[in-house]
Amino acid sequence: MSRILTWLQVTSDQFHIWNYFWAVKPIITSQESKDEVFLFVANMHSYNQVQDWSIRQNTLNTLKLYLATWVDPDKVFIYNQADVPGHTQLMWVLTSLTHMWFMERMHAYKDKSWKMKANEISVGLFTYPILMAADILLYDATHVPTWKDQKQHVEYARDIAWKFNHMYGETFVLPEPVISEDLGIIPWIDWRKMSKSYNNYIWFLDTDDELVKKIKKIPTSAIWIEEPKNPDECNVYKIYTLLLTNEEDAKLRERYTAWWLWFWQIKEELIEKMISFISPIRKSVTEITDEQIISILANNSPKANEIANSKIKDVYEKVGFFL
Repeated sequence: MSRILTWLQVTSDQFHIWNYFWAVKPIITSQESKDEVFLFVANMHSYNQVQDWSIRQNTLNTLKLYLATWVDPDKVFIYNQADVPGHTQLMWVLTSLTHMWFMERMHAYKDKSWKMKANEISVGLFTYPILMAADILLYDATHVPTWKDQKQHVEYARDIAWKFNHMYGETFVLPEPVISEDLGIIPWIDWRKMSKSYNNYIWFLDTDDELVKKIKKIPTSAIWIEEPKNPDECNVYKIYTLLLTNEEDAKLRERYTAWWLWFWQIKEELIEKMISFISPIRKSVTEITDEQIISILANNSPKANEIANSKIKDVYEKVGFFL
């Protein structure tokens, strides 16, 4: 049996449709298998960006959305990262074994170091990958779903685990990254990928009017109406196809490659499809209470700590912390 581990960031009070298709939908698929699925609230990671009380409500609201989008808490083990001291305990051991040159190769740090001054970059950003490694290794995760530009986090976890195992004997499972190669990047109005970092997304809790305005702003090509169009070069199509069955997708592609396709008509169809998809989720969110979310996390905290403490005990004995 595999143990799949994933996480959710709580840097805002909800997530956008791209988050759902690359991060949430695979959980829904996995929960119907025989595999164990672990999902943790990465609020300690989120604290790098959100350093106020809103992080608490972000956690509650985001988890409500996960449940509203059909993540089943009876099949997925959901827990709070900050409830488990083992995450930071293991992080310190791994930090002490990790060299500066190794961390300086990290994409996120290199990107920030080019854009920001040294006094604007937190130590938390620099050590973020080590905490992520601890998150993964603490629970003997065998598989970690990730996006292409986040694969390096899993590779770092593997490298750090291998080093510890080499020094102290077999201790950590080397996790495998799981990447959906068939799921391409969904660009938005500014042609960058849909992301909270770029402020260019469709929120799940957007009103119908907000959805209409955003979809109508999606750029399309200036090809004459009489000419065939390439669906793979159209952002409207790329978003639309996420909501379609294979048969519906094939029919839509035929319409693109034929003559006389109106982009405004495709946008209208996408609006109708998007509202139909999102509306019941918005309703479900309002029916889930804060108390339900708090209860799920509180009930799962002992088990998460039991697993983590067992691993910490093994690590501490091997490095000589226990006398």
